[in-house]
Amino acid sequence: MMPVPARTKVRAMAIPLLRFGLLGAARIAPLALVRPARAVEGIVLEAVAARDGARARKFAAKHGFARVLDSYAALIADPAIDAIYNPLPNSLHAEWTIRALEAGKHVLCEKPLASNAAESERMAEAAKRSGRVLMEAFHYRFHPLMARVLGILASGEIGQVRRIETAMCIPLPLPNDIRYRLELSGGATMDVGCYAIHMLRTVAGEEPEVVSARAKLSSPGVDRAMEAEFRFASGATGRIECSLFSRRLLKLGIVVHGEKGELRVLNATIPQLFHRLRVKSERGERSEQVPSEATYVHQLRAFKSVVCEGTQPLIPLHDSVANMRVIDAVYRAAGLPLRGMG
Repeated sequence: MMPVPARTKVRAMAIPLLRFGLLGAARIAPLALVRPARAVEGIVLEAVAARDGARARKFAAKHGFARVLDSYAALIADPAIDAIYNPLPNSLHAEWTIRALEAGKHVLCEKPLASNAAESERMAEAAKRSGRVLMEAFHYRFHPLMARVLGILASGEIGQVRRIETAMCIPLPLPNDIRYRLELSGGATMDVGCYAIHMLRTVAGEEPEVVSARAKLSSPGVDRAMEAEFRFASGATGRIECSLFSRRLLKLGIVVHGEKGELRVLNATIPQLFHRLRVKSERGERSEQVPSEATYVHQLRAFKSVVCEGTQPLIPLHDSVANMRVIDAVYRAAGLPLRGMG
């Protein structure tokens, strides 16, 4: 009888764990953190803290957080937590992100990074001092659709870029929503315009100068809609349009006019729901789609890679600070106060 060979023991490579704490029980958290955590190996939903303890307990039970802590301060001090997801109101991004970084936590912070550029600079300095990762959650940027867009432009198919137009207009006619409150750093430019500005800058590959801006207000100092014109050192021009409540109920897209053609993207923001990429050039006209996982899954996987493997962030902090500077410049051009300065 032949001897049975001993089984070779194969040691499985340990998957690095990233234990998350959630600041607040925000509506965006299930979409941006909870669901993606199921698709990204090694993400642990460790704890949540909210001002309303009952709401935090209900949220934790529903979404699978292991523990509920009684305050934001307790959450960022907890040694069992590696990273913080910060979806608090815009006015609280800087304070709690800096406190989390100083407590040794990595931070995935919702957009816009801060209330204004000065706050974003302090956040970047805190990240540098602490040696921890701080990344702004512009989830759209991580979907392969944007890589395809930038690849087409880099190929020269539509020639030198002459004009870029970006838009994010959504219907949110809820005047009591936090996005309409000046003391919480609200406004259309902060909530959805930050996307349009980031897309404009990403597509251009250079920083814009604000030529003009015009706002429609929901209350003193708070924009419900904004339009702004830009110019670039290359000679190209640009335009952003954003709104939470205007005649333009829904508009999500990017249009790039080149010397040899045109590129259009319908819904670059949440392309997993639907999108369309159209290109018109000397080669003819075509329509493309880039199917993939949800933007939030790509974002969480990228954040974990930066933290656990030391990969370079797709959205470095200097880019986030630059975006806040443009947001400030748009508000100044529109004659409105900067957020967080009152």
